[in-house]
Amino acid sequence: MSTVEAIFEATIQVLISDGPGDLTTTRVAERAGVSVGSLYQYFPNKQALFHAVNERYLTMLAERVEATCKAHCGSPYAEMADALVSTYIEMKIERRDVTIALYRAAAEVDVAGIVEAMSQRIEAASQAMFATASDAEFNNLATVNVMMLNVLCGTVRNVFERDMSELLIDGGLRTQLTLMFCTYLAAAKIAA
Repeated sequence: MSTVEAIFEATIQVLISDGPGDLTTTRVAERAGVSVGSLYQYFPNKQALFHAVNERYLTMLAERVEATCKAHCGSPYAEMADALVSTYIEMKIERRDVTIALYRAAAEVDVAGIVEAMSQRIEAASQAMFATASDAEFNNLATVNVMMLNVLCGTVRNVFERDMSELLIDGGLRTQLTLMFCTYLAAAKIAA
């Protein structure tokens, strides 16, 4: 594991065990097994470290969603909706501990710019995908797409922040969000 990887993982571990208020570069360096001086070579302060961890996580999320959207271009819109919802939720579940830790820590440090950049990437990818639906064209696709993504991101965040694990079991959350998306897309279709 590289030094940067060790620092990222140690940051997550400190966030999980101690919370964002107790995140210090000293604690992270100790957990990573590096000196504070080594940590400072990569990250000049706690805020830079926290921003880098968030950016890394959100970049991975955006890349995964972009790949899914690209792979589903030309599919029926219901398949697109299911793939988008599934990918987003799966990425959040993969490292559930990281997801929860970063949501909690976001209140402590301003990550609005990082979140906005990720949101724009996901919006562009999903809108491009839905524009190629094999079975429909949509009125005001840009607005429809943004509304769906706001529902997806907000709902998933709420489920994690409130520890509503029962919704993650057996795909319940995925099923409900996909149904919601498909119903909304059906209502937004241009009549043939």
